[in-house]
Amino acid sequence: MHLPHDVMLLRIFIGESDRWHHKPLYEAIVLKAREMHMAGATVLRAPMGFGKSSRLHTAKILRLSFDLPLLIEIVDTEENINKFVPVIDEMMTGGLVTLETARVIDYRADEAGVGGEAKPQT
Repeated sequence: MHLPHDVMLLRIFIGESDRWHHKPLYEAIVLKAREMHMAGATVLRAPMGFGKSSRLHTAKILRLSFDLPLLIEIVDTEENINKFVPVIDEMMTGGLVTLETARVIDYRADEAGVGGEAKPQT
């Protein structure tokens, strides 16, 4: 897949305990993005955060939380992101979704496979 230089970055802020059809919401969103052939998706787990309710979620030892903040980042063309937003709207019961423009510097697969050495250029 080729990506143009100007793309959109979709950020989805949810909690680790959020669910969609009895599976983790973050997993359902990433699998749906893959099914819809989005360019890429990444899930980041945060050690601390709060949202609209101002309830603090933290991984500190004294107050162990099983609902840590998660951030899902999805990059693709504006057209594909606009098709994906209504899909996640149906899946989410709470959270925050943001959208911003981004510029692709490089987008390529590891030619040698995961963790291998790159093939020499000839």
